[in-house]
Amino acid sequence: MYKIEFGKSGMQVPTVAVGCMRISGMGEKEASAFVDTALSLGANFFDHADIYGSGKSEEVFGKAITPSMRDKVIIQTKCGIRPGSYDFSYDHIINSVEGSLKRLNTEYIDVLLLHRPDALMEPEEVAKAFDKLKASGKVRHFGVSNQNSYQMQLLQSAMDMPICANQLQYGIMHAPMVQAGINVNMYNDPAINRDGSVLDYCRLNNITIQPWSPMQYGFFEGCFIDNEKFPELNKVLKEIADKYSVSTTTMAIAWILRHPAKMQPITGTTNLNRLADCIKASDIRITHDEWYKIYLAAGNKLP
Repeated sequence: MYKIEFGKSGMQVPTVAVGCMRISGMGEKEASAFVDTALSLGANFFDHADIYGSGKSEEVFGKAITPSMRDKVIIQTKCGIRPGSYDFSYDHIINSVEGSLKRLNTEYIDVLLLHRPDALMEPEEVAKAFDKLKASGKVRHFGVSNQNSYQMQLLQSAMDMPICANQLQYGIMHAPMVQAGINVNMYNDPAINRDGSVLDYCRLNNITIQPWSPMQYGFFEGCFIDNEKFPELNKVLKEIADKYSVSTTTMAIAWILRHPAKMQPITGTTNLNRLADCIKASDIRITHDEWYKIYLAAGNKLP
């Protein structure tokens, strides 16, 4: 798998990251097989959050890696969501990280992201928490999730370290980031700028976009692969996938990777074969026309 620069962190990371949201129900052997398979395929970047499985996902992962494996894996986790609110307060960030460190059975986290935006965020308080975590060696790099351009700019104004990543929902069936750019100055729904041109902002500021739920349509409504609701899209995906001798799952990830923003999609599967298919997309580069053919097959129109 080829690698990309992770924001301004100085790290080289795999172009496909392994999502761990659904591993909470795995047994020890199953979890070890999951991690070992990912590593054998060159995918050593694992994405977590303190709320996944109410902390169980981190705990399962922490038991699946041995101390000798720690320097071979890159661990990213998120904080900021709690029952009934989002919380970017100093105390919550610090306490969340302490909990994640314990569950992950590690002395440091490579990347910490703030989860959903907190409407009551005080940038200086976040920066204070980040400074302490950085100085103590407990967190090495920082980023955000589901934030627009001005939210990131506001936060960055108080931070000494760069925002390295922004995790955003993006995929063939959820592409407002590119739709708005294609439909500039048009009187149609896709022209609505819903995120402050976050795609261009991240590219201009060397912030790595991490697409989450790349196979989903809507907000966790389901997977579009082999879904009878989307016959034209699956027909085109199969046609192009066959050309490259890969699965439609691989092609769905390859479509994301074809964008020049050098995104790092987050897989969401625990199925080892599908995980391998996702990672295989790193070796596929579809053509300019194939990207647009898939885009149009998803129901999008060009103005």
